[in-house]
Amino acid sequence: MRINSAFASLIDARLAGLVHDSAAGDPAERARHERFLISRLATGAVLMAMLPPYLLWRGVPTLVEAAAAACLVLPVVAALLLARTGNLTLAHGLSSAALTGLIVCLASLTGGPTSAASIWLVMIPVEALLAGSHRSALVAAAFAMLGAVTVALIEPAAAGFSFFSWPAALAMPVFAITAICHVLALSLEHRRREGRWSDRLHAASLRDALLLDAIDDLVTWHDRNGSVLQASPAAQSLAGTAPDALEGRGLFNRVHVSDRPAFLTALSDAAGQAHPVTVQFRLHAAGEAGEPGRVIWAEMRAHRVPGAAVPAAAGEAAVVAVTRDVSEHRRRAEELDQARAAAERADEVKSRFLATVSHELRTPLNAIIGFSEMLEAESTLALGPERRREYAGIIHASGQHLLEVVNALLDMSRIQSGNFDYVPEPFDLAGLARGCCDLMQIRADQGGVSLRRAIAADLPEVTADPRACRQMLINLLSNAVKFTPRGGEVVLSVRRVFDRVEMAVVDTGIGIAEADLPRLGDPFFQAGVGAGAAYGRPHEGTGLGLSVVRGLVGLHHGELSVESSPSHGTRVVVTLPLDCRGGRAVPGGPVPIRTGALVGAFAVEAPTTMRLTG
Repeated sequence: MRINSAFASLIDARLAGLVHDSAAGDPAERARHERFLISRLATGAVLMAMLPPYLLWRGVPTLVEAAAAACLVLPVVAALLLARTGNLTLAHGLSSAALTGLIVCLASLTGGPTSAASIWLVMIPVEALLAGSHRSALVAAAFAMLGAVTVALIEPAAAGFSFFSWPAALAMPVFAITAICHVLALSLEHRRREGRWSDRLHAASLRDALLLDAIDDLVTWHDRNGSVLQASPAAQSLAGTAPDALEGRGLFNRVHVSDRPAFLTALSDAAGQAHPVTVQFRLHAAGEAGEPGRVIWAEMRAHRVPGAAVPAAAGEAAVVAVTRDVSEHRRRAEELDQARAAAERADEVKSRFLATVSHELRTPLNAIIGFSEMLEAESTLALGPERRREYAGIIHASGQHLLEVVNALLDMSRIQSGNFDYVPEPFDLAGLARGCCDLMQIRADQGGVSLRRAIAADLPEVTADPRACRQMLINLLSNAVKFTPRGGEVVLSVRRVFDRVEMAVVDTGIGIAEADLPRLGDPFFQAGVGAGAAYGRPHEGTGLGLSVVRGLVGLHHGELSVESSPSHGTRVVVTLPLDCRGGRAVPGGPVPIRTGALVGAFAVEAPTTMRLTG
């Protein structure tokens, strides 16, 4: 095999220098030139090698023998002419003339028209047609006809030449040797080209195998029914299994059940059209050794196999498909969608924030500006002391409201950005709770609401941020008093439960509709009783109170729960660790609120016993 390859390489190297530049760029034309050069040079070389021994044995050749020798040399001259000019028609014409002359000489030595050699005149145009072109075949046919006429006229002239008797015995063997050499030369050229084609196929097959091994995408060949005929080695990395496990219905069985129709439709569409078809589906991939399987998103691009019959025969590849893992791409796309949705929600929140804040700021500012202008006007001198005090009280209350709004906004901003001044320290929670009740007592008395306390006597010292805990209780008590009608009751309960402390604010107020419970704690959200309904009396506020409490509870790593029902009241429970020095919560990540419907009558003794439905 190595000897044949080396010999073929040597021939290729020699032919590369003989083929004319005009045929180098056309593979078909180059092949015709190479075939002509090899056949003529090989045949001519063998016969020219036999000529010196023949002349040494024969002596001075006759005129016919000299003509035959010249005809044997002419194919070599034709090959050299082709190498110099690149004119295959001219070279074939010269070669055909030489072969015709050789046959005429042999026929003159072996009986003229009755000679067996004259039959070979038919092969001259046939050989030119097979090895050359139509034009070369026409030229060869013309020479063959001229040779046939010449052979027909030889008999009378050759009848009187008896001295041709003994060379005639050698004529046919010489011609047979010539024909054998020519056939051997053509066979050699065929073997050379076949070997080169085989080497190319082998090299291409190796390149394809290396390419399939190198790429991570799975390449599969499918028949008209979608069954896999062959799979690339990437089956191991993509599907976690050997390639032969995907053959037949193996790949189809690993496709998610709901995605199988799209999978088969894509293969069917690809088999019937020239354009590729792309489809995404979920694929059940086997896990690593000892690991459970996983579901990945795969994208398959299917192409019709060029030259495949439509419909393809059974067992014939109709579609070739390239499948890749796009799970990461889909994950990123989903993250982008979520980020876009979050940005849209943030834009909506910003718009709502601007609308709410502008309303909350404009209302007290209008009061401050309007009543201050009235006090400033000259007509104010006619106002009595009671009316002035009333105007001043309105201005003061509006200013306090503005201060509360600004403080709430600052607290929310600090909590969400992580800049809240969170300093946990040991303090007496019972005393702080009583102080908050004392502070809210005046507002409760003004609204006709009873404010009661249920603070455990054995309450231990708590390590938390006192200012934050005071703000949580003030906000919860303020909301409870605000939304409890006259004659109602609000109870603050504080007690220890194992290693935690529970602060519960329970009221008999108007309650919260079930549809509004999931939105509790959202900034600027104020719940209403029922969809679109308003509360029984006007309630001012920004809707930031519970949002601030939610953020402060998150800073303390606590829990927040709310249960409420319309006309039954509301129970809000804050649960904090006894020691809150466990590190700060992530900014912008408020604690979730457990919500549920308030079931049963108003219970002061057990304010933290709840049944949650959400």
